[in-house]
Amino acid sequence: MVLLLAIVLLAMNSEARVTIDENGLKTMVSLSPKVTQHPGSVSNKYYYGIEFPKGHIAIKSFNAEVVDEAGNPVPLQETYLHHWIAVRYYQRIGTEGTNSNANFGFHKSDLIVAGNAGVCNHGLSQHFGLGSETRKTSTDIPDPYGIEVGNPLEVPFGYEEKWLLNIHAIDTQGTVDPMGCTECRCNLYNVTIDESVRHLNPNYVGGLYCCHDGEQCQVKNELESVERNLYLRYTVKWVDWSDSIVPVKIFIFDVTDTWQNTGSHDCIIEFDVEQSTANDYTSTRKTNFQFPTTGDIVYGVAHQHSGGIGSALYREDGRTICSSMPIYGNGNDAGDEAGYIVGMTTCYPKPGSMKMTKGEMITLESNYSTEKSHTGVMGLFYLLVAESSLESNYPVQAHEELKVPIFYWGVAVFGLAIGAAVLVAYRRRKRTEDGYQPIIAA
Repeated sequence: MVLLLAIVLLAMNSEARVTIDENGLKTMVSLSPKVTQHPGSVSNKYYYGIEFPKGHIAIKSFNAEVVDEAGNPVPLQETYLHHWIAVRYYQRIGTEGTNSNANFGFHKSDLIVAGNAGVCNHGLSQHFGLGSETRKTSTDIPDPYGIEVGNPLEVPFGYEEKWLLNIHAIDTQGTVDPMGCTECRCNLYNVTIDESVRHLNPNYVGGLYCCHDGEQCQVKNELESVERNLYLRYTVKWVDWSDSIVPVKIFIFDVTDTWQNTGSHDCIIEFDVEQSTANDYTSTRKTNFQFPTTGDIVYGVAHQHSGGIGSALYREDGRTICSSMPIYGNGNDAGDEAGYIVGMTTCYPKPGSMKMTKGEMITLESNYSTEKSHTGVMGLFYLLVAESSLESNYPVQAHEELKVPIFYWGVAVFGLAIGAAVLVAYRRRKRTEDGYQPIIAA
């Protein structure tokens, strides 16, 4: 039976399952290419031309989780999902690139990234992405809204629309310090150079530069190294595009954005949290920026790593736009792993009730616990904004907030992962010495 399930799942790589409900909502469940791991190993690859719905459509949700060859969810204590991201791009017709590589397999002119509407100058160009919180974070988009993709009028002449996945997974089985491995502490990986063979700053203690593709976290001496194949199982829900759908734009904000000091949206993406007993064990990081458009907030969620205690966006007058809190696990089962963030709470304002004005000054705040030090953490915030305003009494699809026991609530104040939020996409070229750079180039 297990073998049969494995064969079925593997077959799904070439032919995704699609179902349609009575309201016309379509659902596709598919698998990424296999991710081969062994204790302590790191995989951070890019998979181009993945299975994705075709045509002019409105995306209603995008969820994902790591599963084994039998289709069983894999707990974070075994494989930590730092982040997964899905990126839309245009590929020149007649060109071919690699399906699995640590770098782009295309000439720059053959590929155009169709990024989101976020303000960061480089990176964070994904449409979708989360991290360890992926199983218990809602991504549903209420009616009448949707993320518009597949519009033939938006595809450059001579190109076709495609999608890629970036999956960053760390196998922590048998490691001497599992949480340290997930935080990419350089001493555990014995790394002093990045993947571009550039020497790291001596003050760089941990982060993405130390756990790139192919690296190995320190394991116990007596451990036997056994390989296994895993997959990112992702579920996309959508409806065919129609005039009744109100399009939303995707904005991703980063608490490391330098705009308030430099006037430029250079987003460093990751930062460290020092251990301290001061300020009630709380480290608060803030940044200010001008809201980039006029419209209504439809959805919001934060992305944080372990140690996060909440994040929020505030208006000029101090009113909260959206606060998002981490949900920590309490056990050992997949989706309830103790010590890990297994979900983030979300915001669903009533249609037309949370109006933003272009140029309005906004504050993003991200809080972390300082009971322990943390490296390579993130403070991202995802928003969906409708530039076509609706009245607040517009009939809207019901959405039920997650009802999950929470291990650690902090001060209410976003997260890849994209742990992998976030997620996150980054530029490997044009690096700065200390920043966490984009995975992909525009």
